[in-house]
Amino acid sequence: MTQRTAVVTGASSGIGEAAARQLAADGWHVVLGARRLDRLEALAAEIGGTALALDVTDPESVEAFCDAVPEVSLLVANAGGAFGTTSVADASDEEWLRMYDVNVLGTLRTVRGLLPKLVASGDGQVITLGSIAALEPYPGGAGYNAAKHAVKALTRVLRLEMKGQPIRVSEIDPGLVETEFSMVRFDGDKDRADKVYEGMTPLVAQDIAEAISWVASRPAHVNIDSMLIMPRAQVSAQVVHREL
Repeated sequence: MTQRTAVVTGASSGIGEAAARQLAADGWHVVLGARRLDRLEALAAEIGGTALALDVTDPESVEAFCDAVPEVSLLVANAGGAFGTTSVADASDEEWLRMYDVNVLGTLRTVRGLLPKLVASGDGQVITLGSIAALEPYPGGAGYNAAKHAVKALTRVLRLEMKGQPIRVSEIDPGLVETEFSMVRFDGDKDRADKVYEGMTPLVAQDIAEAISWVASRPAHVNIDSMLIMPRAQVSAQVVHREL
């Protein structure tokens, strides 16, 4: 059988990197997209994949990336992130626009660009990476909540619009996963980032990668519409049992 191709965005670290490794181990040829091309090239060499520069906030970059992918059966739309924890009263337009651009428009641009090739594969699949933030708003998270709620809406509408097409659409919503996420959100403040996971055992990127692998490996007639994955210690967006 011809090796099938999976595209993973945001593949230079965290969940994206772990997903790329797992899918390659499962037998996929993985096309990795992210801005940090040096990291991508090292990872691609290790797993036998293809590294392509991608900035999901730049329409021209996304177009060039999608044009460079000759065929694809699976898209893992993982690129995203949170910036800041300001209240609605003190909200920064710049932070909100950055979150909307990378999470929502970035997902839209990538899905839209690769959708014809996914359909043409005869058994295509889109897996978007959401968050518990898409299900539960919380104080200080309005901008990220809004962005991830929009990703959930986009994913659901895509599922509806693909009715009758040979394509599956899924969303995976993680809770607390210890990656670079909090370091980015807190602008490199390691102490503040570490406190997010203090006194509890968070998920790790590999936990989500294995879920992606499982969803992608279901038979063509099986669609996992959504999956919420939480650490045992986390029971809602901001309710966490900590051993302090």
